[in-house]
This record gives sequence, C-alpha cells and structure tokens, in this order.
Amino acid sequence: MAVLTEEQSMLRDAAKSWVQEKSPVTAFRKMRDSGAELGYDVAAWNEMAEMGWAGVIIPEEFGGSNFGYLSLGLVLEELGRTLTASPLIASGLAGASALILGGSDAQKSEWLPKIADGSAVAALAVDEGPHHRPEKVEATVSGGKLTGKKSFVIEGMAANVFVVSAKEGGKVELYLVKADDAGVKRTKLSLADSRGAANVEFNGAAAEKLNGGAELLDKVLDRARAGLAAEMLGAATQAFEITLDYLKTRVQFGQVIGSFQALQHRAAKMFTELELARSAVEAALTAIDNDAPDVAELVSLSKAKMGDTFHLVSNEMVQMHGGIGMTDAHDAGFYLKRARAAEAAFGNQAFHRDRYAKIQGY
Repeated sequence: MAVLTEEQSMLRDAAKSWVQEKSPVTAFRKMRDSGAELGYDVAAWNEMAEMGWAGVIIPEEFGGSNFGYLSLGLVLEELGRTLTASPLIASGLAGASALILGGSDAQKSEWLPKIADGSAVAALAVDEGPHHRPEKVEATVSGGKLTGKKSFVIEGMAANVFVVSAKEGGKVELYLVKADDAGVKRTKLSLADSRGAANVEFNGAAAEKLNGGAELLDKVLDRARAGLAAEMLGAATQAFEITLDYLKTRVQFGQVIGSFQALQHRAAKMFTELELARSAVEAALTAIDNDAPDVAELVSLSKAKMGDTFHLVSNEMVQMHGGIGMTDAHDAGFYLKRARAAEAAFGNQAFHRDRYAKIQGY
C-alpha cells in the first residue's frame, strides 16, 4: 500500500465513516428502486461537495484543495465499497482535469469554482459508438458551432457543461459546450448498474475550445480511468470481504463452508489478485501526481488489471453465496452489474492490454 500523509489518512477516514453512515448499499438500492432521474442521490452529492470532495484536485484559487489524484482515489475507493453513485468521477475528476490542464483563465474562473462546490456538473462526451474508441471522432466544429453525436456519456443527464471531443480542420480538439444550449439534445439511458448516462446530440451548439488537442484528451481520459480503477478497487475489496465473512459463517454438511479447501484456494486467489490490483492502481495515481513519463502505461495496466480482478471477485461473490447470491434481495448482483459497467467505461481490458502493448513497442 502507498504510504499516506496524515492529511490523506484523515481524508480516507472521513470518507469511510461518511459512506458507512450516510451511503450504505441500502441507500443505493433505495435510489435504484426510486428510479432516480439522474442516477444518483442529489442530497448525498451536495453533502460530498460540502465536504470538499468535488474540489480535491482543483487549485485553491478556484475553491478546491489541490490535494492530488491519489487523495481523490482514496475517496473514490471508499465510495466504491458501498456502490455510492455520484458525479465525482465525471465532474470532480474528468471535467475538472480538462479545465485544469487545458482551460483558459476565463474558462477556469467560470467553471472550476462551480465544479468544486458541486453547483455545476461537468461530463466527458467522447465515445460515438458502443465501444470506447476515443480516436474515432466524427463530430465536427465549424465557426464555433459543434455538430455530432456522443454515446454513453456518464452523468449526461445531470451535466451543466460537456467536455466534448470533436474535429476542427481535421485535428481532434476538446470543447466546452453548455448543456442548456438550444443545439443540445440528450436521451436518458438505462444501464445495468442503474447509474446516470445519456446519449447526447449536438446540432450547431456553441463550443469553446480548450487548449491541448488530442494530447489533452489522452491526459483527461487517463485521469478518469485511474479514478474509476480506484472506485472499482473499493467495490471489489468490499465484495471480497462480504464473501469471506459468508465463508466463515455459512454451515453446510455440518461444517463451515470456509473449511473446504477448494473454497479456500479460490479465496486466496481473490486476495492475491486484489493486492496486485491495489499496487497497480496506486502506482497509476501516484504517477499522475508526479507527472511521470509512464502515466499512460501505468493507467492502462491498472484499468486492465482492475477490470479482470473485479470481474473475478464479483463472479465468485455470486457463486459462493449460492442460491441467495442469485437473487435481487442480496447485494451480490449490484456488485456484479457495477463490475460489468465499470469494465466497459473508458476502455475495457482488451482495449488497455492493446494500448499497453503498443506503448511498450509490441
């Protein structure tokens, strides 16, 4: 595990106690059953913003705490444990990163304070098909007007501003588009994990360019991927711990099922995979904080590794709980559905293995 500063330990502990008290899995179940329009509890999100979580990576001059990506990863890990749905990755991580890295002074002043206090939600609109292929961009900008379609935009229904990839003069750039623009049309999607997402159409919507082009898009996506991997790590760790408790208490054939060697081996496999995944996730977040030259490969390594690990642990959670694990009454299904949606977001395991190999020169 990464060695944390005193402030980081306090931030993690605050997040841990808040999710246990205010946002257990029962709160997620309630949100899902209510059919929440935005795919998250707005009151809970406002509380998170009040605690400063939406501004963890935002510079102090814009209302944030400039605390770094590893620190934000610690919060996301705790939120992942109880499957807390929020715009933190879309807005406080991806949207904020785009503005910090590529925004003009005016753009930063307009949006970063609102993102930091939770009064505005930013969303990243990158993909145009069913799979994550950020290099495939059909959307275009001409005369400051953006036209094109974006699919599976995370927090697309809640967004006040979109960070959109589009081509101008054949070059990929990122643009800010206000969600209330007359040229923006969004369609709500129902995802397996009950989170907020939308397909978004832009028809001549007013667009403000960010500086940095395709390189900026890569950097923003890598920050989103590392944050999502941290959230997945929390969810997978919790799924493992719930399963382990069950193995220690469930009695079958007159003995605790955790005494069966076959199940012990499977539990040991999950434990070692989680430890490896944790190392990869923390290495990626630390590399981003240090502006290291190997950010891209460490991020792809962590997202691929975390995807495999969460897939394994969520499957085993259902399997080892037996009949009850198959029902909606148990939480196992929530973890399995979240695993599948998170694996696909910002590039699945195949995408990141391929990217990692290319970076390594294969």
